Parts: sequence; structure tokens; C-alpha cells
Amino acid sequence: MDGWRRGNGTLRVFLIAFSFVFITVFLVLPLCQVLWKAFEFGFRPFWESVSDQYALKALKLSVLTTVAAVICNTAFGLCAAWAVTRFSFRGKGFLITLIDIPFAVSPVIAGLVFIMTFGRLGWAYPFLSAHDIKIVFAVPGLVLATIFVTFPFVAREIIPVLTARGTDEEEAAVLMGSGFFTTFRRVTLPHIRWALLYGVILCTARAMGEFGAVSVVSGHLRGRTNTLPLHIEILFREYHTLQSFSAAAILVATAVLILVARNIVEGISRKDADYYVR
Repeated sequence: MDGWRRGNGTLRVFLIAFSFVFITVFLVLPLCQVLWKAFEFGFRPFWESVSDQYALKALKLSVLTTVAAVICNTAFGLCAAWAVTRFSFRGKGFLITLIDIPFAVSPVIAGLVFIMTFGRLGWAYPFLSAHDIKIVFAVPGLVLATIFVTFPFVAREIIPVLTARGTDEEEAAVLMGSGFFTTFRRVTLPHIRWALLYGVILCTARAMGEFGAVSVVSGHLRGRTNTLPLHIEILFREYHTLQSFSAAAILVATAVLILVARNIVEGISRKDADYYVR
């Protein structure tokens, strides 16, 4: 292997250089441009832009929908992963396929699904209207759309770990008289905690930046159903460049923090795995 690496030194240099150039051109420079535009006229105009009442409401709504989506998807991910890896039943492959659907379906289609279900043309609208319940063009619609586009992340991180671990330890705990919740808390959870946390981080990142699905179901009601990505889009269309880039800088900073958290989790999980191997 060492001889192969030395014999392909030129290829090695080319691949590394190409990767850095590609990432710089298509990722680093655009993000730097966003930050530069946000602080082009100093910190005070930036602060005035992000402290605007509509920007703050959009940020709060983004955080609300993200927290709701992460909580729901964490519960779903744990249940789905446990069902898929610990039980044999007819339709298991179909269930796994359903979990992966948001990866393949456009977020805009997801938004249209909720419009055709809970909107005026949907089958559920008469019931919702009779009970004065608003889903579409309201906060519940944003939460449902965000849940839809993010629910595979937690499950897809946990399933491989549970599959690799097997069931021997859990079966031994049950034979020793341990109940379900005790077995899960003391045997299963320690093995999947890093995968679970990693899935939560990915789900958070996707939910904070979601645009397509929530754009369809939001109605773009400023101050009421506009999340931060929608608020940025409206500002940009209205040629409020400084305000739009200032709000975008908040999302960039959030993405960087999430990336740092992900790297920390990866590093700790590797050390944890090395410890158990030794």
C-alpha cells in the first residue's frame, strides 16, 4: 500500500488540490461573500437589520419549527429504528423505503401534499374548518412540512448502529429480569448515543435551512408564517440587499456552529470506539 501511494504521488496531489479548489470556489467563497455583504457597512447596520421586528419573528419561528421537528423526529427515529432492527415482520422493506422518501421527493412536492390534504381542496378541510383549526398558512403547517423533510435523519443514523450491535446484550439483560425501559436506558442507549446525537444535529441543520416545503404551506405572511429563509427571500426580492444578507449571515453562523458540533461529536465517538476496541 505504501508503494502504491508513493507511485501515485502526482495523482494524490491532483486529487487533494482539486478537492480544495472545488470546495473553495463552490462553498467557501460564496459563504464569505455573504458575510462580507452583511458587514460591508459595519456592525451597526448589520445589527439594525437582524434586530428588526420581522427578522426576530422569523428567527423565533425558525427555532420553534426546528425544535418541534427535532423532538418529533427523534421519537420517530428511535421507534422506527427499534422496529426495523429488532423485529421481523411483513413489510419491513416497505417501511424502510417509506423512511427514505423525503430524500427522493422534492420539498416543493412535500408542501403541495399538505396543501392538497389540509387546504381548501383537501379531504380534511371540512373537518378542520368546522372545528376552526388552521394547518395550511399557519404555524402547524410549517411544523408538519419541516417534520416531513427531516424525519429520515435520526432513523437513518441509528439503524446501522443497532444492526451492527445485534441483540445479544439486550437478550441477556431481559433474561436477567430487566424491563424494556431499563434495558433501553442501560444497554441500548449507551451504544447508540453518538449516532442519535449525530442524527439530531443533522436534523437540526436541515430544519433550520428548510425553504421549499415551508414556502408552499406558509402563505408568506410576514411576521406570522415567515421563517428566516423565507424572510431572506422576501427581502432579496424587494432589493433590501443589506437586510437579506444580514439575515443570511445568521443562518451561515448557525450552520458553522452546527458543523463544529458535528465534528466534536465525531471526534468523541471515534475516541469512544477506540476505547472499547482496546
